[in-house]
Amino acid sequence: MNYPTSISDKTQRGFTDEEFEQRANRAQVAMRNEKLDALLLTTEPEIRYFTGFHTQLFKSPTRPWFVVLPLEGKPTAVIPEIGASGMASCWVNDVHTWASPQPEDDGISLLAKTIKNLRVQFGRIGVAIGVESNLRMPFANFQSLVGCIDMTIVDSALLLHQLRFIKSLAEIEKISTACRIVSDAFEVVALNSTEGDSEIAVCRRMKIDILERGADNIPYMVAGSGHGGYDSIIMGPTNRILGAGDILIIDTGTIFDGYFCDFDRNFAFSYLPDDVARAHETVYRATDAGFRAAYPGATTSDVWTAMWKELERGGSLGSTVGRMGHGLGMELTEWPSVKYDDDTVLQPGAILTLEPGMEFAPGKQLVHEENIVITSSGAEYLSKRAPQQMHIVK
Repeated sequence: MNYPTSISDKTQRGFTDEEFEQRANRAQVAMRNEKLDALLLTTEPEIRYFTGFHTQLFKSPTRPWFVVLPLEGKPTAVIPEIGASGMASCWVNDVHTWASPQPEDDGISLLAKTIKNLRVQFGRIGVAIGVESNLRMPFANFQSLVGCIDMTIVDSALLLHQLRFIKSLAEIEKISTACRIVSDAFEVVALNSTEGDSEIAVCRRMKIDILERGADNIPYMVAGSGHGGYDSIIMGPTNRILGAGDILIIDTGTIFDGYFCDFDRNFAFSYLPDDVARAHETVYRATDAGFRAAYPGATTSDVWTAMWKELERGGSLGSTVGRMGHGLGMELTEWPSVKYDDDTVLQPGAILTLEPGMEFAPGKQLVHEENIVITSSGAEYLSKRAPQQMHIVK
């Protein structure tokens, strides 16, 4: 696929049939290399990626959903009857249903029959049971399925992660749209906030603004604050009242047409303490270093090393986050992790978050995050780059 050096701002909802054909073809080439007769897909991102089936009912744990991608041809869906009309409107032609929920046999016999009807060459079927995966079906049902089919189960988690890591232009445009919406909303947070606001009040206003700007959903918005810095980036928002000298972080995962953006911004109330200003300069430089290191052929470890050198030079006391970025797409966080030992090779179409963070004083940290895409000539920001000087709420 030929990726340009710049990404278009034009965004359309949904995908063409050709998009799904290309995804299936790429997967089937990888399957043949791995000697797999089929892939069994059981989670919402996997099923949506290969079929276009997009329903909020995945939020319910009651019903399992299955799609089988054979070595040749289109996928076959084995799903609860309630989803029949929705799946029939997608790219998939072959849809088998049962009346779910049916705990005594919730689609397992029907799924086993579908798998047994496959043309078998290798006697191996791929299921995502490894890194960053889940079955989304009762484990007892999975054991029952394994006992019903005469095929070897092979872990396909990494294969699926690698396929989804490289985005098409249509996918990139959706993520770019989410990034633009949230970037614009972040720019007015300081104008709409004041001392005496609570974390919850600031985030509630921002959520309303994001939705009014055209986003579909905001499943993730956390906030943390503290005088002269914060000590957590995954909790909140809380009822804590913001006052002079406080530093507030807001981190949001916002969705446009099924695809996430994920980045944060920091705000100082009334004034910016000197040590926070120095920490902000450090994480800003670290982000720039990671951006410069992100180009085709480089690795996630190269990006991590470039950022860590700046953090170390800036006096970082360390970080307990475990990584400084990750993949991004249909899920808020996707494989791979930007770690010192990850070594995933970057290719055009890969999307990453750059997320350097540092503890600059005991119990005080500062984290900065941006979203980028790898193009044929290097990295390009999808989120609007944060200002070099932190926003100050007057």
